Amino acid sequence: MRSMKRIAVLFSGTGSNFAHIINTLHKQEVEIAVALTNNPEAGGIQLAKEHGIPLEIIDSKAYDSREAFDSAVIERLRPYGADLTVLAGFMRILTPVFTDQIKCINLHPSLLPRHKGLKSIERSYEDEYPTGGVSVHWVTSELDGGEIILQKEVAKEGLSFEEYDEKVRAIEKVALEEAIRKALD
Repeated sequence: MRSMKRIAVLFSGTGSNFAHIINTLHKQEVEIAVALTNNPEAGGIQLAKEHGIPLEIIDSKAYDSREAFDSAVIERLRPYGADLTVLAGFMRILTPVFTDQIKCINLHPSLLPRHKGLKSIERSYEDEYPTGGVSVHWVTSELDGGEIILQKEVAKEGLSFEEYDEKVRAIEKVALEEAIRKALD
């Protein structure tokens, strides 16, 4: 029997996408070898503890530069031997120190190349296109610029911003789950 592929999940906030990966893929199709956060107050920390997933907390504020932080992250991830690293709401721009060494995918809440960076759901809702959505892409040193693995669209017509935001957040989880499978294939 082929052993399960191992993934590392990086998050910064509540961990809702991390929770979805735990509930749909962990110990069924993949093993979450480690979860890592740059935020000592992140809600996702509790999830890792509840599910017995090894957890690394590296406060990004304790580092003088992005490169120094990225080096520390690599050092902490290496021993876990993950086949793939998944950014699930990890609110850091990674440098080539990280991106040149770690095979990594990211979930972004817009149809890239539209609306790279922050506030992309708001910007997507307000643009001239009839649809918005989410993208999962390979991580490179260019912000939200790596090759797209998959995208899912959300029609905006007739939706309030709150309804659109809710639909985008719901489809994010499905897209991330599918992209993890695809990236590990």
